[in-house]
Amino acid sequence: MAIESNNLIAADYFLEPGHILLAATPTIISTVLGSCVSICIFDKKQKVGGINHFQYPYTRKKKESTAKYGNVAAITLIRMMVNNGSKIKNLEAQLFGGALNREISSTSIGLENIIIARKILAKERIRIVSEDVGGEKGRKIVFNTGTNEIAVMKVEKLRARDWYPYKNDR
Repeated sequence: MAIESNNLIAADYFLEPGHILLAATPTIISTVLGSCVSICIFDKKQKVGGINHFQYPYTRKKKESTAKYGNVAAITLIRMMVNNGSKIKNLEAQLFGGALNREISSTSIGLENIIIARKILAKERIRIVSEDVGGEKGRKIVFNTGTNEIAVMKVEKLRARDWYPYKNDR
């Protein structure tokens, strides 16, 4: 599926856990979150956006410094935006995910993921303009990197068909 807006075509992309994407052109990015968190950052002046999807709040081990950790994924996305010409004053963030699944864990790694995202965004002086975090429902988000529009769909349980590539003509 592609969306046409102002004569620009936005391609579809599914972001898997532990990945970051800063789109060169307007792109529709979807991802599915349970306890994981995604930070969507948008440059209001350049009209460009990026997103991460991390599973764990932090690592202190250099060998494990990958985007599956919030402290790495958040800083890396911000650096990617700045290296692409963005100025911190033009950036705004939206935050999603961090649900608690009592069937999997009695502790809330989702809450820890939310806390690390908020902490890093505050330290970098990037304002959170919208968030849908916590609770016990999974989320599928769809982010338009050219407009900063985000759709959030909540579900009781994340199903295999919520993941791309979609099964059964979905």
